[in-house]
Amino acid sequence: MEEIRRVISVIVLNEHGVLSRISGLFAGRGYNIDSLTVAPIPNTNLSRFTIVTFGSAKVLEQIVKQLHKLIPTYKVIESGKFIEKEMVLVKIPLSERFDEFDGILKAYNGMVANSGEDYIVVMVADDTERISDFLKTIKKYNPTNIVRSGSVAMDV
Repeated sequence: MEEIRRVISVIVLNEHGVLSRISGLFAGRGYNIDSLTVAPIPNTNLSRFTIVTFGSAKVLEQIVKQLHKLIPTYKVIESGKFIEKEMVLVKIPLSERFDEFDGILKAYNGMVANSGEDYIVVMVADDTERISDFLKTIKKYNPTNIVRSGSVAMDV
């Protein structure tokens, strides 16, 4: 069966234990979460979970049905158009040669986020595939640390 990547946005009441219930739903049925982000929705008592998962069409249908059954769930958005972005922080030693580095940062919507005596930290926010491409490109600068966020998505 073909594995499909699916972004699911779940709006829930912002209460204790919701994260545990959602992750338990996935774990209890053997489903995997590829990426999970959660944040409160401003000026409400709700939070938005953005879940990225892979599975067959049947498995994904089951996931959505189970999410609808959770008591604190207000809304599940699993189809339609999303604006989806990720962020990555990359720590690079200043001992590296930075030929073409400025152009790479500009090409991937990047910027220097922090620096120290012997390192810089760059931040890139872009589409999931472009973040992966950036990480391949930046390898030649020998990063000493990479932290990649999960996807955040907004339905349009």
